[in-house]
Amino acid sequence: MNETSPYTPPKVWSWTKENGGRFANINRPTAGPTHDKELPVGRHPLQVYSLATPNGVKVTVMLEELLALGHAGAQYDAWLIRINSGEQFGSGFVAVNPNSKIPALLDRSGPKPVRVFESGAILLYLSEKFGGALLPPIGEPERAECLSWLFWQMGASPYLGGGFGHFYAYAPSKIEYAIDRYAMEVKRQLDVLDRRLAESAYLAGDAYTIADIAVWPWYGALARGLLYESGEFLQVQDYKHVQRWTEAIAQRLAVKRGRMVNRTWGQPASQLHERHEASDFETKTQDKVAAAG
Repeated sequence: MNETSPYTPPKVWSWTKENGGRFANINRPTAGPTHDKELPVGRHPLQVYSLATPNGVKVTVMLEELLALGHAGAQYDAWLIRINSGEQFGSGFVAVNPNSKIPALLDRSGPKPVRVFESGAILLYLSEKFGGALLPPIGEPERAECLSWLFWQMGASPYLGGGFGHFYAYAPSKIEYAIDRYAMEVKRQLDVLDRRLAESAYLAGDAYTIADIAVWPWYGALARGLLYESGEFLQVQDYKHVQRWTEAIAQRLAVKRGRMVNRTWGQPASQLHERHEASDFETKTQDKVAAAG
């Protein structure tokens, strides 16, 4: 095992220096805004402030799925929040999400705007707003299964992202103990998913639900080798049922569209920095913007 410098925690922790790593410049031990900046507002009732991380993708996929189901009221404006630049600490964003994390939703369809933060809460809110779309009916066993997997993702993915992803890809030094610890947990999680998906087409049963929308951006990306460049390291191809489920969801048009919204990396044709109309997918991706000068 790699040797590390001995460390004895002090009796009282204090923030005396940046901890290093990819996101050190935006990490701090306090909440609240760091600067005044109002959020833009578009013409649709639903305003999304986000970035196309796995948590952000959940919400834009959900909205695109609602539109595909014919819910015209799900039209939305999606505004880019560049978290590496600290835009999530602007006063307007903090007013919508006091936790300063993307995604955040502002519903302006009623007499008073309603703020919704935390991606799982947003999925439930949107489902209930549109008649229980993509959520099994109350009283059905599939509903309990759906909600169980939805909240499984909320509890599991911090071990994948903040645990494995941080120490494998972003930490300033490689710590064998930390990588081993979280790699073991992520592989256990993949095995949990694989065993469930050996039993049913989707997580809640035969139907695609908000549970799949919540889990897929994290574990689908992992299964495709797109997360932390860790596919070979974790041998993700061994989870055959996860692979089948991942590819089935990836083929959905709403998923393809939702992944593009607020995306700032990858092929220019896959990046739609802001989304205000359905036609933006054809006319305002970064390749089109560049070609227009």
